[in-house]
This record gives sequence, structure tokens and C-alpha cells, in this order.
Amino acid sequence: MSGGVEPNTTIDGRYRVEYLLGSGGMADVYCATDLQLDRQVAVKVLYRRFAQDPEFVERFRREASAAAGLQHQHVVSVYDRGEWDGTYYIAMEYLQGRSLKAIINEYGALDSDWAIDMTTQILRAARFAHRRNVIHRDFKPHNVIVDDDGLATVTDFGIARAGASDMTQTGSIMGTAQYLSPEQAQGHAVSEQSDLYSIGVILFEMVTGRVPFDGESAVTIALKHVSEPPPLPSSINPGISPALDAVIMKALAKDQADRFANADQFIDALEQARAGVIPAGVPAPAVGERTMIGMSGSALAAGAVPTSAYAAASDANGDDDGPGRRWWLFAGGAVIAVGLLLVLLLALKPGQVTVPRVVGSDATTAQAALTRAGLKSDIVLKKSLTVKGQVIAQNPPAGEQADEGSTVTLTVSDGPDSVAVPSVAGLASLQARRRLENAGFTVRIRKSSSDTVPSGDAVETLPPEGTPSPQGSTITLVVSTGKATVEVPAVVGQNVDDARATLRGAGFGVSVTEQDSSSTAGTVLRQDPGAGGKADKGSTVALVVAKTPATTKVPNTVGEDEASAIAEIQGAGFKVSIDRVAVPDELQDGTVVSQDPSGGSAKTGSTVTIGVGRYDPPPASGAGRKPVRR
Repeated sequence: MSGGVEPNTTIDGRYRVEYLLGSGGMADVYCATDLQLDRQVAVKVLYRRFAQDPEFVERFRREASAAAGLQHQHVVSVYDRGEWDGTYYIAMEYLQGRSLKAIINEYGALDSDWAIDMTTQILRAARFAHRRNVIHRDFKPHNVIVDDDGLATVTDFGIARAGASDMTQTGSIMGTAQYLSPEQAQGHAVSEQSDLYSIGVILFEMVTGRVPFDGESAVTIALKHVSEPPPLPSSINPGISPALDAVIMKALAKDQADRFANADQFIDALEQARAGVIPAGVPAPAVGERTMIGMSGSALAAGAVPTSAYAAASDANGDDDGPGRRWWLFAGGAVIAVGLLLVLLLALKPGQVTVPRVVGSDATTAQAALTRAGLKSDIVLKKSLTVKGQVIAQNPPAGEQADEGSTVTLTVSDGPDSVAVPSVAGLASLQARRRLENAGFTVRIRKSSSDTVPSGDAVETLPPEGTPSPQGSTITLVVSTGKATVEVPAVVGQNVDDARATLRGAGFGVSVTEQDSSSTAGTVLRQDPGAGGKADKGSTVALVVAKTPATTKVPNTVGEDEASAIAEIQGAGFKVSIDRVAVPDELQDGTVVSQDPSGGSAKTGSTVTIGVGRYDPPPASGAGRKPVRR
């Protein structure tokens, strides 16, 4: 982790780094433990070279705030952001799974139906963000995490784009350049269509196993995005349908106006392509001529005999030798005719073919595979938790022999029944999860703070209650972690008005108690909770503030007896301290002989010291006398 954050380092007093998850063009991402909530999080720490650019930092803060407002099934949750050790960080949901890029690197070209499903999930995330005026700017398979259930989650919303000068770098920026829209490559303003272009590149890579444009440098790749047409996907993977070809090429149009207007249009076009239909308004891609395969020698064995061969046999001698000759010719012709008839019958008898395995394929692909094998197909629809359009059974089964031209019955999923998402209001998380699972849904837990819902209770579901959703689909259950906690700012020593503004800006209420003090009036002397501690957002921080002490006239009690002096001084609002003073005169015994201060004004509540006379008579002379004890 050279140059990065070392393990066991605590970021901003809260996030203890465990290990490095990965590095990108602008930041390192670490797995960390949230010490306050005792949960795993991913912490993205901005490279310091970007942290020195005030414009970049401001954009980073603004867009991180926008990303924190995106709560969606396919968008990573952003929990916190802040400044630490000379740079900035974002704390977000830790996702289990692998990046889509890792999956493509391992498997190469992926099944078209799976790629359409994955692209649709990514587009739903983009649609949600676009409706809230958030442009991602950096869609790429590295930023898509896929879990074991096939759920895709998009990360890095709100990360500001790299400046034009960064395009000269290699490595980290190279990966981004492969997914740049033409307008981004030219430094122009971005839009929804810029994100859709990048998602089109991801789809291209999923179905072909490679990106449409590559090169030795980021600049070279960027120029290709601007000026070169992308290759037709089916020229790389012939298994791609013309309909999917057309959708991908529209997404990769150079001009934004020629692309899909929004994510919804892109999603609709993909569903039509799944059914083998080129969507209206999507130009069919130009394709090369198909190579015609000529008749092979086996056609001759099936009875395709050249007529010139028989004509040559009958005219071998150039004339007719009479009835005998004609009889032999007739007999020979009959033999040939019988032979040809046998050959024709053999040719007409159905051959046997091996039934291919099509279970798990989409219906269109399955029918095409059966046609190539010389078989017909019949489809029976059946409700199922399997993805709609996928073959879930076949008869005859794969591997059996069947007559060429016979029919294979395909049982195709008609998708699951739709069920309204049940209400989970007021339920504990375990009860809410069981209710959703009993309704036939898969449940994914996402935790979030709430000012109104107690910790451990359900906050909401995504999609919301009442939404018709397919049984077997994944519902996100948002569970409360209680009120959000915030670090308490240090305000001791500040003026009370500044302290109020600081605390309220951090989300706290403020209470003020005044205390006499020699400090400047209005200065904060103490705060509770103390600085650096954590407290619920919206809770109150108690401040003790200095005030100028009040003064009172000091009564002069010299000459009064002790009891009267004490009562008078305390009645004036002062404390009393007594000193015993030896006096020579018995008449002064128990009388106030001195006082400090002896008059004027003093701070109310301060101490007045009085000297009270004590007379000790001299010892008497003579034996047997005892000293007088006073």
C-alpha cells in the first residue's frame, strides 16, 4: 500500500482501514470498519494532487452531496464525506461481489440475454440519477459490482471528472478513456446521452469481450471515439442478433441527438432486441453479403445424376442395331430406373439428428439452434421464477435422437407472477424480512440512519410498498440505524454567537447558561458533550458562557459582635472568613476588630474576612492555681 493509507489507520477518528480494495484514476478505495456503527464500509480517499485544486475540491464536495441523496437498489449508498489529512474522503456501502470488468476478463464474450439483463440494471441506476439531475460521467465495468444473485450496483456517482490535462496520462486514465463519449473526449459539456454512450460501450464489451476502441495512449483512444466508426459487434461475435447490433450502434452514435434520448428508450429497445425485433427508429446496421455455400459432392450420391451421362451411353456407337439392341437398352434402362428409385426413396426417408441442449437459452436463440439442427419447435408458456423468455424444459431432451424435421416442444418461462410489495411500516427488521420472503421476494438489507424510526426497525422498501413486482425479484429492505450521529465541533473559547452558528451548522441545537467569570463576557467556557465526541444529529449541546460578575456594597462590621457581623455580611451577598486575633482588652473579646475589605464595593458572592478579638488573661501567680481555659 505504498503511498496510500496504512492498515489500522483511523480516518477522521471513525473509519479504521483494513485493506486496499482498489485504485482508480482519482482515488484509492479501502475496506474499513466504521468504529461508531461497527460495520464494514468502503472509503474512497482522493489523491492529494486533486485535493490541491480548489475548483476540483468544490466540485467533489458538491457532487458527493448529490450522490449521498441517491437511494436506489442499483446505486451504492453514500454514508459520509469529509476532509482528513490534507485530502478528502467519501464513506460508502461495502458491496460483496466482483466488478463487471473482472467477470468480462474471466469469461470473455458473455451471453446476449445476460448482457441485456445487466445493461438494464445499469440503465435503471442511470435513469434514477438523471431524473435527479446527477450525471455519472464515468460509467465503466470497473464501477459496476455484481453479487452472487446477479444484482448489479453502480458505484462512483458524484466523482468529478478528470481535467483535460489528465488525458495525457497513461494507466488509470487509459481505462476511463475506453468508455468516454465523443463530447467528453473533446472537453465539451456532458449530458444524459454521454452516460448512455458509456453504457453502450459496456454492453459492446460484454457481448464481444473487447472494447470498440483501444490504443497505445488515452489520447489515441479518445480521438477514435471522436472520428472512427465502431466495428459492428456481430463482426466480432457472429452470435449477436441484427436487432442487438442495431441497438448497440445507436447507443454509440457520434452525435448525441442520434443516440437514445434517455435511459427508458434504451431499456425498451433492449427488450425488443431480446425478442429479435429491431426497434422503430433504430436504423438496421449495414451487413456484408452472406457467402453462399455450393452444392457438395454428396448431392450427386443422392441421385443428382447428369442427364448427359445417360445420353452418351445410348449413343455410344452413333446408331441403332435393331430389336436386340433395343431390348438390352430397355433392360438396362429399367435397371437404372429401379436404382434411381431406390436412391430417391433413401433420400426421402427422414434422417436421425441429435437434439441439441437449449434449456437455459432464451426462446429465440433456442429456436434458431433447433432450426440449424434440422428440427422444428413448438413453444409452451409457463409461469416461473425464471427470467421471462428463458427455456426451462425441452421434449425430447438434449442428446436424444429424433427424426429430422420433427418437433421439439419448448417450455418457456412466462416470467413470475407479479405481487404487490407488502407494507413493512412499524415492523422490526426480522419481521419485515419474513413478510417480504413470505410474499415470494428475495430480500437485500440496506442500513440507513433515520430521525424518526427506531434503530433496528424497517424504514421502507425499494421499490415502495404496493408496487407490483415479480415474485423472486430482489426487494431492498432499508433498516434504521437510529438517528445519525455527528462529531461535536470544538467551540470553547469562541464568542457565543459564533459557537451557536458552528453547532447549528453541524446539525445540533444549543442551550446557554451564563457564569460569572473574569473572561470576556460572551466567551464559551465549557461545552457538553465535549469536542470530538459523537452525538445524535439534532441533539442539544450545552454551553457555559462567561458574564461580568455583579458587585455589592460591603458593610463595615468593625466593633460589632461576631454573630451580628456574620449575619450582616452574609445578608449583603458575601461569604465570610473568620480570623481569631489576640486582644489585650477583655472588652474586645468576641468583637470584630478588623475587616478586609472594610468598605466600598466587591464582587457579589466573594469572601469578606473579619478579625474577631480573643482575650487570653495572663496566668495567675501562686501554687495550686490552674490556668483559666477559655
